[in-house]
Parts: sequence; C-alpha cells; structure tokens
Amino acid sequence: MVWELHLPACQSLKDKRTIVKSLKDRMHNRFNVSVAETGHHDLWQRAELTAAVVSTERRHAESVLREADQLVAGADGARIVDTSTSYL
Repeated sequence: MVWELHLPACQSLKDKRTIVKSLKDRMHNRFNVSVAETGHHDLWQRAELTAAVVSTERRHAESVLREADQLVAGADGARIVDTSTSYL
C-alpha cells in the first residue's frame, strides 16, 4: 500500500523526519509490516510511504493494510492526498 501524504506543519526536513519516523515505527510495531519512505525525500511537506505485508491469505493482508490505513488517516500532522494498493 502506498500513501501520498501532505505534511502542512513541516517547516524543515527535520520536522518531516519526525512525523515520518513516528508513522513508520507505529505501523511496524503495531502491524509487523515493512514500511519505507519511497518518494519526495527532498520536499518538506510531502511524503510517500509504502507498506508491505507478506501473508498466506489475501484476506489477512487486506485486514492488516486496512488497519494501517486507518492509523495513517488518524496521524497528527499528516493528511492523505492519495492511496493505492496492489496485491501480488
């Protein structure tokens, strides 16, 4: 799952790193997913996060990603601009 995020309060890359690191850590700890910042590395108020789940059942993967999406949607300092999901 890929999230395009707008970080309106960020005034520096340090501000951005704080929000992105918090989101990545919370998703990893709560859902045991792999999360990486995959785009917009040099922009203060934009971020692209990608989460990956490996599961033997698609229903389980969908459930985990749905919960992760809810966590991102409720994150302070970040607003979802776009989301995409793909399954292999």
